[in-house]
Amino acid sequence: MKDYIVRGTDKTKSFRFFGALTTNLVNEATSRHQTSPVASAALGRAMTGVSMMGQMMKSPTDRVGISIKGDGPIRGIIVEANGFGDVKGYVIEPNVNIPNNENNKLDVRNAIGNAVMTVIKDIGLKEPSIGQVAMLSGEIAEDLTDYFMVSEQTNSVVALGVLVDLDCSIKQSGGFIIQVLPDAKEDAIDALEEKIKSFTSVTGNMEEGKTVEQILESLLGKVDFMEKIDIKFDCDCSRDRMEKGLISIGRRDLEDIVNDNQDDVELVCHFCNEKYLFDKEDIKEILQTI
Repeated sequence: MKDYIVRGTDKTKSFRFFGALTTNLVNEATSRHQTSPVASAALGRAMTGVSMMGQMMKSPTDRVGISIKGDGPIRGIIVEANGFGDVKGYVIEPNVNIPNNENNKLDVRNAIGNAVMTVIKDIGLKEPSIGQVAMLSGEIAEDLTDYFMVSEQTNSVVALGVLVDLDCSIKQSGGFIIQVLPDAKEDAIDALEEKIKSFTSVTGNMEEGKTVEQILESLLGKVDFMEKIDIKFDCDCSRDRMEKGLISIGRRDLEDIVNDNQDDVELVCHFCNEKYLFDKEDIKEILQTI
């Protein structure tokens, strides 16, 4: 099954929601970066969250990114999405292994450590908009809830889940964001709060065979699904972009590569781990253009 995001509102128009199935795209990202189980869980949660935030943007070409920088062994996570459904991301230290938490679950909180989450939205203006919150939870979903409240003054429920299989592949990954609308009815809010108290986990529901749509209906009752969009892991890196990166280091350094018998240059994209090799003849051609 393809990954996808659904969005809509409940019948009372008290909430808008976004629900995401992200198993395939998280599996591709973690496979490309050879992440450990706890790093896979952290990266997958962040990618799932940003994928839904990409669908909140007004234009498909708008981009939203989440940067997490912490003092834990993972050190940081960078993820990005657009309105077309393209998602990419990486962890700075992908091979971290730490003991499970007190519930025998992957300890994402301590892998991230004390951290700050920065949300960057690029809507085509001169400067992107930036919102930032301290990560009091470290579990990512709760911290995104805090971000929506602090930076966007929107009451939200965020749930993100990644289930890593015994072979380190991604067995289940998904999540939802439910946000309170301005004319929300108090009884609808109370009903949702009660259901959230007994809600177990996204991946637990998925393991029982529930779809993202069924999970949302179990929390919100009757809903109107307005749109369903396919999403995927996709990186927009290219050889041309890497060449521009080489040009940026300056003529002198490029000439040194050619004249001092230095090794060929291999550039690696952080987001997708794709490698681009430039030999000395390539460098000479670049020098002719600058």
